[in-house]
Amino acid sequence: MSRSTTRPRARKRLSQNFLTEPATARRIVGAAGIGPSDFVLEIGPGDGMLTRHLIRQAGRVVAYERDPHYARRLAVRYDDNDRIRIVHKDFRCVEPPEHPFAVVGNIPFGASTDILRWCLAAPRLTAATLLTQYEFARKYSGNYGRWTKSTITHWPDSVPALGERIDRGEFFPVPRVDGAILRIVRRPVPLLPAGARSDYRRMVELGFSGVGGSLGASLRRAHSARMVARACAAADIATDLPVGLVPPAAWLTLYHRLYDTAPPEYDRPAPRRRR
Repeated sequence: MSRSTTRPRARKRLSQNFLTEPATARRIVGAAGIGPSDFVLEIGPGDGMLTRHLIRQAGRVVAYERDPHYARRLAVRYDDNDRIRIVHKDFRCVEPPEHPFAVVGNIPFGASTDILRWCLAAPRLTAATLLTQYEFARKYSGNYGRWTKSTITHWPDSVPALGERIDRGEFFPVPRVDGAILRIVRRPVPLLPAGARSDYRRMVELGFSGVGGSLGASLRRAHSARMVARACAAADIATDLPVGLVPPAAWLTLYHRLYDTAPPEYDRPAPRRRR
């Protein structure tokens, strides 16, 4: 990206850390796995380090740049290319397309949480390849061995993964931390039917409510101690396990044991014997 030092205030205000290594940019776009039939939204293209690779691989690209300086430069550069459109707009204010699309971007570190939420909420998103802070990518991919409420909430629909770590020296200005690729891939077939999502998400909200210091204690606010104990046993977790340590697969088992319309036989009262 541009190494100009004439606009430091704008870079700081917009949380801009530009990628400087073309080979790294090529690998990031390669990791996105896009092809000639794909429609791609690029977040914060800046001076176009990723853009030049995207337009070689994708069918069509719309790049959203919040900085008017770079939006103008890119618009001039690609004025005669009908496969790319440059839009001067904050990506977080964009309405998701109504047809399948992918997202790629070296995103502003300060807007990472908002952008991730946008991607997870977009119903027609196929995949997102986000270059963000290394610790952020580790946190939301579960790489720490702990899981966030956001990751658990969207697990039936999307798979997060930690990609390549990018040395902080490959950015300008140089940030205090390394970067990394966070990949979010939408499952072709969700793990739960659409009708189950509201109950599943209510269970996750309840589980992360923080009551009693454990997932089991939080779940007992809505379910009997017996049901919670048996659901935790089926999920192979301790009832006093802190909520952040509960893996995604265990949450699905908990849902099936606690919220399915047809509960297991052993959760139903035993019939009384006639004398």
